[in-house]
Amino acid sequence: MTSGTGAGEKTFFGHPRGLATLFGTEMWERFSWYGLRAILATFMAASPVMGGLGLTQQTAQAIVGIYGALIYLVALPGGWVADRVLGARRAVLWGGFVIMCGHISMAIPVRTGAFVALGLLLIIIGTGLLKPNISAMVGKLYPEDDDARRDAGFSIFYLGINLGAFVAPLVVGWLAADDRWHLGFSAAAVGMALGLVQYVLGRRHLGGVGEEPGHRLTPREHRHFVLSALAAAAVIAGALAAWVASGTFDLDTFALVVTVIIVIVPVAYFAYILFGSHNLTDDERSRMKAYIWLFIAAAVFWMIYDLAPTVLLFFAQDRTDLSLFGVRITAATTQSFNPLFIMIFVPVFAALWVKLGNRVTAPQKFAFALFMIALSFVVMALAARLAESGRISVWWLVLVYLIQVFGELSLSPVGLSVTTKLAPQAFKGQMLGVWFIAVSVGDAVGGQTGRLKNYMSAPAYFLTLAAIAVVAGLALLASVGRLRAMMREHHENAVGTGPPSP
Repeated sequence: MTSGTGAGEKTFFGHPRGLATLFGTEMWERFSWYGLRAILATFMAASPVMGGLGLTQQTAQAIVGIYGALIYLVALPGGWVADRVLGARRAVLWGGFVIMCGHISMAIPVRTGAFVALGLLLIIIGTGLLKPNISAMVGKLYPEDDDARRDAGFSIFYLGINLGAFVAPLVVGWLAADDRWHLGFSAAAVGMALGLVQYVLGRRHLGGVGEEPGHRLTPREHRHFVLSALAAAAVIAGALAAWVASGTFDLDTFALVVTVIIVIVPVAYFAYILFGSHNLTDDERSRMKAYIWLFIAAAVFWMIYDLAPTVLLFFAQDRTDLSLFGVRITAATTQSFNPLFIMIFVPVFAALWVKLGNRVTAPQKFAFALFMIALSFVVMALAARLAESGRISVWWLVLVYLIQVFGELSLSPVGLSVTTKLAPQAFKGQMLGVWFIAVSVGDAVGGQTGRLKNYMSAPAYFLTLAAIAVVAGLALLASVGRLRAMMREHHENAVGTGPPSP
């Protein structure tokens, strides 16, 4: 069901009042997500004497990598559950509640990793229910033929995402300073609680949007779904229990196993699309093959870009003088640089893509993004070399994040656009979820790159990852003509108003 704006109805910046409800809910949810992310790796790597878990930085990087990867991977089943069982409105409510419970579990001040593991699991499940479905509800606030206002509404919605992402590291990082980790986790829980209150109080403005599942399961299908879900959970829990009981379980191996599984998911999915009996036309099959190359390029980009809450955070903590304009900041505060630059440069890049029009193709934009992420790690390599002689200015990280945002704004909104254009008709509703699997693969593999540090110096590590991005970017540029032919297009018109920051 869609909702318009009547003549006498109060609006939110000229948009349906329901947008204010969803804006606030998403802003607080992102506050909780980015607040936790800003301190999670440093908490895991801090010694037990300092209230942390005492993991190595390499292990913390791997765990944070698969945590981020699973967050994006569960968007697909989360959207399915809303569409078939709960409806988007209840999926967002229950998702937010489960997220809040996860942060509360993290905030329990006990010296064991059990509550941390439970908290992360609950946040993953809850985000899978909330994240894809709240975005879908934004689109349904508008009549189907009101594309211009819908696009503008999403721009406002994405502003809420980045506001939450900007404020969270400042607040949570300050509260968690001096080993007050669980106070920081508590702030994330309070943030999600405020989002839930906002959602419940404002749901009357949503009209009928998201009340019912789009394709509700029959009673028989529902029973089958519940039994299958319980069986899958039992199998996974049993396998983990047996692994732990064998005495061979360790977090590094666990992270590696999960990474391999995550990488297999898109391989299997693309094989299912291309080789299954879906009556794809020749054009659809060709476009899908071209999309796979863009998917791989995106995964390489996110592999490096999403090292911000681990590698770059540890560098800020251990190697920089945490002072900006003479004011002392926390290491977590550096995680606010990215959303700040996004809010500044989104309108610039939106105008740039309009001005360039058809002259720059999606593969060329992806290649530029890869070159930018590579350049950022060349800068990091230089910074790491200088840091061998002592702490360096945190302004090096400001420069790195600025360069990375130029890459993100060249890839993220363009990727969303090209995904919808290249998707086969039979998979239109699923392909945006597939796009986010590229983030999942990148995060998981990026977490495993910490193993390289056992064999090379920090500058060499950064240069190695930069070289991978450069090779991927050059491969895309060399294949532009072929990819355009495979995409069966003579023009490119992928213009974004800004990405929903990952």
